[in-house]
Amino acid sequence: CLLLIFAFLFGCEVGIESTQARLIFWRWRSHPQHLDILSDLLHEHCLENSGYMEDNIILNSIFEKGLLNWNTSSGTAVLSDVFGNTEMDTAALCARVTNRKDTWQGLEQDITARLKVNIKYSVTAVVGIMSSFQTTSDVLATLRTENSRSPTGYLFLGKVQVSTNEWAKLQGSFCLDSIPEKAVFYLEGPPPGIDLLVKFVEVRPCVESQSRQHSMLKKDVENSPSRQGPLVLLNPEFEDGLLHWSDKCCEIYLHEALRKAEILPLTGRHFVSVTRRTQGWHGIEQEITGRLRERTKYDVCAVVRISGNASLAEVLATLWIKTADGEEQYITLGKVMASATDWMQLKGKLFLNSTPKKAIAYLEGPPSGVDLLVDSFSIFPVLKPHPTPPLIENPRFGVNILENSDLLNCLSGWYALGSCSLVSCSGAPCIIPPAAEDTLGHDLSVSGYYLKATNRKYIWEGPAQTLTGKLQLFLPYQVSAWVRVGNGGDGPQKVNVALGVDGKWVNGGEIEGDKDSWTEIAGSFRLEKQPDQVIVYVQGPSAGVDLMVAGLRIFAVDRKSRFAKLKAQTNMVRKRDAILLLKNKDGSPFSCQAVKINQIQNNFPLGSCINQYSLDNELYVQFFLKHFNWAVFENEIKWSWTEQQQGQLNYHEADILNSFCIKHGIPARGHCIIWETENSVQGWLKKLTQHELASAVQSRIVDLVSRYVCKFKHYDVNNEMLHGSFFKDRLGAEIWPYMFKLAHQFDPSTKLFVNDYHVVDGCDANSSPEKYIDQIKELQNQGAPVGGIGVQGHVDTPIGAIICSALGKLSMVGLPIWFTEVDVASLNEFVRGEDLEVILREAYAHPAVEGIMLWGFWETAMHREHGHLVDADGTINEAGKRLIALRKEWHTSVEGYTDNLGQFKFNGYYGSYSLLVNTQEGQIQKNFKIEIGGPLVLEMHV
Repeated sequence: CLLLIFAFLFGCEVGIESTQARLIFWRWRSHPQHLDILSDLLHEHCLENSGYMEDNIILNSIFEKGLLNWNTSSGTAVLSDVFGNTEMDTAALCARVTNRKDTWQGLEQDITARLKVNIKYSVTAVVGIMSSFQTTSDVLATLRTENSRSPTGYLFLGKVQVSTNEWAKLQGSFCLDSIPEKAVFYLEGPPPGIDLLVKFVEVRPCVESQSRQHSMLKKDVENSPSRQGPLVLLNPEFEDGLLHWSDKCCEIYLHEALRKAEILPLTGRHFVSVTRRTQGWHGIEQEITGRLRERTKYDVCAVVRISGNASLAEVLATLWIKTADGEEQYITLGKVMASATDWMQLKGKLFLNSTPKKAIAYLEGPPSGVDLLVDSFSIFPVLKPHPTPPLIENPRFGVNILENSDLLNCLSGWYALGSCSLVSCSGAPCIIPPAAEDTLGHDLSVSGYYLKATNRKYIWEGPAQTLTGKLQLFLPYQVSAWVRVGNGGDGPQKVNVALGVDGKWVNGGEIEGDKDSWTEIAGSFRLEKQPDQVIVYVQGPSAGVDLMVAGLRIFAVDRKSRFAKLKAQTNMVRKRDAILLLKNKDGSPFSCQAVKINQIQNNFPLGSCINQYSLDNELYVQFFLKHFNWAVFENEIKWSWTEQQQGQLNYHEADILNSFCIKHGIPARGHCIIWETENSVQGWLKKLTQHELASAVQSRIVDLVSRYVCKFKHYDVNNEMLHGSFFKDRLGAEIWPYMFKLAHQFDPSTKLFVNDYHVVDGCDANSSPEKYIDQIKELQNQGAPVGGIGVQGHVDTPIGAIICSALGKLSMVGLPIWFTEVDVASLNEFVRGEDLEVILREAYAHPAVEGIMLWGFWETAMHREHGHLVDADGTINEAGKRLIALRKEWHTSVEGYTDNLGQFKFNGYYGSYSLLVNTQEGQIQKNFKIEIGGPLVLEMHV
């Protein structure tokens, strides 16, 4: 049996004789004691985890297919025997990562598509190291998580110490409460110059975790609102057999069990198999004409799995509709990566602006020949709970929740995360970091001591402290510290204050530190779910680089106290004293007469992104026209939209939006001409030669800009250049200024903007204000006609002082600043409204900010979940009410009487006004404007 296990593990042919031959050959060529260790490790693991190959989400786990599915994080990977002989018999091959220049370089695999939420995974790897000298080193397993517009996260999974030319078993575990856009498992750790050997890797769901997930899924489905609300899909759990259901070019059957009761229903008494499928779109369907209501948000839920010649396959819920004018549309409602081993829940959303003439919902997706199994499929209206503000008791604003921040009690309260060493030193700044002064004040005593982490082997090692029980839910916390790095590493080093919240990484601020000076780190966070365990730790620099931290403080922020200061600042920046001097026709003073002054429109641009699809929603259009005076198209002029396929241009939706804006006198921003990040670039562009790509870029700019000459007031020329370099890498550094020059050549009337995210929130070292300023100046030095600075404003926990500090730095460039894509998100709409108010007040009170654009406002019609101001049915929620209240506050409406000289004095926001006066001849209306400047005297004859 043991020989057969080895045959399976090491790719041997099936058969005792050939297995014995290969094993004897390998043992003869290898060191017996090392092979025995490997044998024991693998044998023990296989006995503990029988059937592991079916559940292992690592592909090609024993390298029987070479390096297929594997990549290196720099360095070079080769197939080798356990001692590096690449000509060794394949039965003894392992992966060897050589030419390593840093500790984090190793072997990695993307496992995103195979992960499930709330599942605990066990991690096992058989690893070794090889070098020209005898040594020991740690090998680590790490999970790298990536989400757009968020810093990369690193989750430590486990580690093991291994000696040269020996094997060791690394073990660990992890659990995710949400699936990131990208999740990469990798092995790392040995110092530069030491090769990393990997013989076997396994990441598999724990049995008890699978059982728990099965129970949770069953409970979730059984407690679904679809069981209480009106049914859109009839007979969703097949309690009445196949009544109301039909096949879509295949066959469907009702079951109580399959494979001798191996597959059972999750909830009810039956499930359905969809078989003899010859196309991916073949599935099970139901007509739901007449059961969908317009402007109603629906949740979509299906419980599915697959059977057949596949272990994983994507399943989609799709809605086909025929509109009132006969147009056919296919709408993807949701999708899930279904498994052959367990039921999976598909979740999605549905919202229609108008009631369709005909509608059919169906499930599809797996490749031909793979059966689709359906336990339930339901669509039901969302039941919104009554909103309530969070209960926050004794918030203790400005009180540091960390122990011994100034190290007056040596290292009390602090510990080293990992194997690094901590010491207390003197020589740090003795002042509070500037962004913290607003809450902590100028006079707080600071010791000048700092924590120094030395002997760091990994980037995540550094000083740490436990915060369990010290944080209140929904409170915004600010993070403040001075940081510095020691010698070593290549150039500036990232430094990150992170929180470990029940094993999940939460960003508390990130900057680049250097060895020559102290740098302020200012970040923020908020928790909305009660955690069991919380720690804070400082990490980031490369292994071997010392990390220094001084005065790390975490404190709750009183936003409302700052609002009072901002109101005073706003009055200075956005208002002007005005005197209306009213005279009769004969020139005498129009004295002691009643006057009414009302602001018709505030001059300050406050807009939102809009999309063509939502123009069919009358309530959406009404809200936009009433509360916004600028627009930006969400997707409709992006290159990936207008030319999805090479040479097939589509400006239809953009033209509709452009006509809408012209009709209503709404100025518009153009977003965006080019998008620099690689994941935003169409696939066909990635296949072009350098010459073809340069030609495509030129054609794109000329086609778009010349088509809409004078139609857009601004263009975001090349979006997110701080976070991407797709075109620069392929066409050279000069392509960036060239884009600006070419756009200006074809429309000189338009201001050309840079545009990027995380510039004002302190959470991303790649896009600090300093880096943004350097980029802008470099573009200007190369002749790029940069006309404005776009800060997107996708902020998780906005802190006014941090935003203000960033704006102050950016304003030194001397260009107008626009918030171009503001959105905030919270499950609690009261908290969401306060977040929005923070950004709007900070922007409106700063003299360098000349406009604010929201990135959507309507539920189901905006990118960010839990960021909407208006519910799907048109109800203005608490966040929307906060916007309306601010607009009302920033509106001038006064009335009174002229004095003996015919004067009426008031202080008004910049904008256009109407004056109403009553005379003997009746009521007279006069219009006037208040524009930026000193005191204004307007003489009017009434």
